[in-house]
Amino acid sequence: MNARTHARPRARKRAGKAGAAGGGPGSGGGPGGGGGGEGAGGGSGHVERGAGSRRPLRPERRRPLCAGSERGGPRALTPRTPRTPRTPRTPRTPPDPPGPPNGSRTVGSRSRPFSMLCRAVHCPGFQPSSHHLLPWVRPTAGSRTRVLIRPLAFQHESSRSWSNIPFITLPLSRTHGKSFSHRSELKHAKRIVVKLGSAVVTRGDECGLALGRLASIVEQVSVLQNQGREMMLVTSGAVAFGKQRLRHEILLSQSVRQALHSGQKNQLKEMAIPVLEARACAAAGQSGLMALYEAMFTQYSICAAQILVTNLDFHDEQKRRNLNGTLHELLRMNIVPIINTNDAVVPPAEPNSDLQGVNVISVKDNDSLAARLAVEMKTDLLIVLSDVEGLFDSPPGSDDAKLIDIFYPGDQQSVTFGTKSRVGMGGMEAKVKAALWALQGGTSVVIANGTHPKISGHVITDIVEGKKVGTFFSDVKPAGPTVEQQGEMARSGGRTLAALQPEQRAEIIYRLADLLTDQRDEILLANKKDMEEAEGRLAPPLLKRLSLSTSKLNSLAIGLRQIASSSQDSVGRVVRRTLIAKNLELEQVTVPIGVLLVIFESRPDCLPQVAALAIASGNGLLLKGGKEAIHSNRILHSLTQEALSMYGVKDAVQLVNTREEVEDLCRLDKLIDLIIPRGSSQLVRDIQKAAKGIPVMGHSEGICHMYVDPEASVDKVTRIVRDSKCEYPAACNALETLLIHRDLLRTPLFDQIIDMLRVEQVKIHAGPKFASYLTFSPSEVKSLRTEYGDLECCIEVVDSVQEAIEHIHKYGSSHTDVIITENEKTAEFFLQHVDSACVFWNASTRFSDGYRFGLGAEVGISTSRIHARGPVGIEGLLTTKWLLRGQDHVVSDFSENGSLKYLHESLPVPHRSSS
Repeated sequence: MNARTHARPRARKRAGKAGAAGGGPGSGGGPGGGGGGEGAGGGSGHVERGAGSRRPLRPERRRPLCAGSERGGPRALTPRTPRTPRTPRTPRTPPDPPGPPNGSRTVGSRSRPFSMLCRAVHCPGFQPSSHHLLPWVRPTAGSRTRVLIRPLAFQHESSRSWSNIPFITLPLSRTHGKSFSHRSELKHAKRIVVKLGSAVVTRGDECGLALGRLASIVEQVSVLQNQGREMMLVTSGAVAFGKQRLRHEILLSQSVRQALHSGQKNQLKEMAIPVLEARACAAAGQSGLMALYEAMFTQYSICAAQILVTNLDFHDEQKRRNLNGTLHELLRMNIVPIINTNDAVVPPAEPNSDLQGVNVISVKDNDSLAARLAVEMKTDLLIVLSDVEGLFDSPPGSDDAKLIDIFYPGDQQSVTFGTKSRVGMGGMEAKVKAALWALQGGTSVVIANGTHPKISGHVITDIVEGKKVGTFFSDVKPAGPTVEQQGEMARSGGRTLAALQPEQRAEIIYRLADLLTDQRDEILLANKKDMEEAEGRLAPPLLKRLSLSTSKLNSLAIGLRQIASSSQDSVGRVVRRTLIAKNLELEQVTVPIGVLLVIFESRPDCLPQVAALAIASGNGLLLKGGKEAIHSNRILHSLTQEALSMYGVKDAVQLVNTREEVEDLCRLDKLIDLIIPRGSSQLVRDIQKAAKGIPVMGHSEGICHMYVDPEASVDKVTRIVRDSKCEYPAACNALETLLIHRDLLRTPLFDQIIDMLRVEQVKIHAGPKFASYLTFSPSEVKSLRTEYGDLECCIEVVDSVQEAIEHIHKYGSSHTDVIITENEKTAEFFLQHVDSACVFWNASTRFSDGYRFGLGAEVGISTSRIHARGPVGIEGLLTTKWLLRGQDHVVSDFSENGSLKYLHESLPVPHRSSS
């Protein structure tokens, strides 16, 4: 359809007036101009698009110049009748979209249509997609309201159907003018600046770009941009890109003779370095660098814009306002600004103050540029990527260098800076100075490694998610010790604890048992508060684990006294003695492992048990409990430290109260020697996956089997099955799969088992073979390797004890497995051939427990085949060391012509008497 048929009356009248105002051959036609055209009268039938009109004028509807005149005749305009003033129309506004769910507030007024944004910014190759979000903005000063936006269909505004467009939740921004106080708050950052250092962008040969790292960074920035955040990129790399291009030009300018006689492969590179001036390299590399960024961002349907600045742009008030306005407009249009210093013409750095004398940071490098930009744009987060993990208290190459997790400005005197990188302009000192200045301006800062191959692929997103990456700058001084400091305190306290006499360690545990009963009311009151807060948020099995009672506390106290009485002969016990030669004696003795990290959830009664075992074995202990038991854990830990204070070793047991992620704790391989998870199978699997450098003791699943032999007693079967499944179905040692011999089907014994399970309201899942025997079977099991943790179990049929063992090895978890039979030979065959941590005959699976084994308590049940296996008590928390006592012995004395001979005689092991 011709666009002329849709010209609006007002547009035609404006265009007519503009055409009448024109004159002369060829006049008019510019934006906002008049009609003009061939002769005095005006116009070739339309006006150019501009401020005067947006539509072409229809020739057949133009007003005649005078009655009966020909084109170009005398100009005698007919008088017009005065128009009656019209009542002003109320501006039309689109209807508000439906309110967001759950009563959330919607912020903002609509932006301009997407077509206008495309006309405002030319972006070659840019294709709109559903990721481009045009928000409403209805600002509320100082608010922390969550912004809800809708992705707009890219069509004419009048045809949009607002009710069919879904809401998307944007991140919550910080309070204006105040930085975030903890890493966990970084997920609320909405406006983010990412600074890429030269060492991140360039290759190792300092010539050209590291395309793999750059592509990964662009992908992460695009992911955050498409989440609704406002991303800005401050990048280096123009000099390196230009250096590569100019070296190529030098190579092309050589004659064939010069190229043939260049000799070694790297001679051209070595020869060309002195003649390549940095400003010329920057000028040659800027266009290529931007083209590369644009090509990469286009793959994610994101438009990028380049901005080159110098220090003078920040010192000139007008230029600073222009820069600020440009960046805000680009961010409003969902465009990623890519900012760099204009190194081709960069002037010397100005003093660190503006014209009014206000203290600012001078733009000397991209670190100061990123900080200045972050403060000017009121950015929530500044991420500085370099080639080091973060800020160390001394140069990273030194032996005693330690990574600083959280840097407080008042701790600046404790840091010693090293040299800058070969390709950078600043160095760590410049980065810290820029970070502190940005922090003072209200922007949170993180310095991290952007070159490490294992973390560079997700370093930016990990920082925004609040993970422990790099160094976080905070203007809030940490209230307590960091987890690193707690680890060091636990190691030091554990060594002092191990040096105590066994009777002293036992006395500490006895005191803790007395405190559990004496402070029973306070403990139950704190636990009641946890239960009330967890009501409705936790599943019933987890609520049962969270609950404490008088009987539980009494049982805890009994278990602790058992640990104390059995710990007298634990640390320092001689395991083996050997006489190597005359007056050369070797001993193997037990010693603590070191520092234990125990992670538990919904089990506050676990804390005193594990603490008592750590005290008895002389280990330092870090405890990380679930937030659902925070009040119970606090009071139980305070009682533990009160007992430890008897001998000044309260630092040996530490409770991690900071908001550290479990994954971050598992990376402290220099502080932690063993991790013991106590919780769900998913928690154990996650910890085993995250703790790559630290051993993990535990089991990820408790899939316990019970095989019912044809020679089983009827009375024993029902009692043992009921106790194994129904006594505590959430326990890891509860029965999950019941294997029944085929000959027992359709017998009174089988009917009694099924009737008992129905009475106990146990949901039955049929295995494949069991289902084939039934006409109307229960629901078939989805997987034979399932830990239900509830009143559910699987029943499967086997043909023999050998098939039962094969089934256990294939689908079990090597935790606890049971046979019920009166045939001793069959039972012994089962006991010897089942490869599990606990194998029982005619006994409930629930006996697989440290307290029931007489260990007093347990730190967990291990299904691994190295070190400890089964319920782990004190012995599982000990290792050994070798002590050799000699008198001027050397190896050369035992040579063929030496004076001494090896004896290797076993000596009796002394037994320490218990008091």
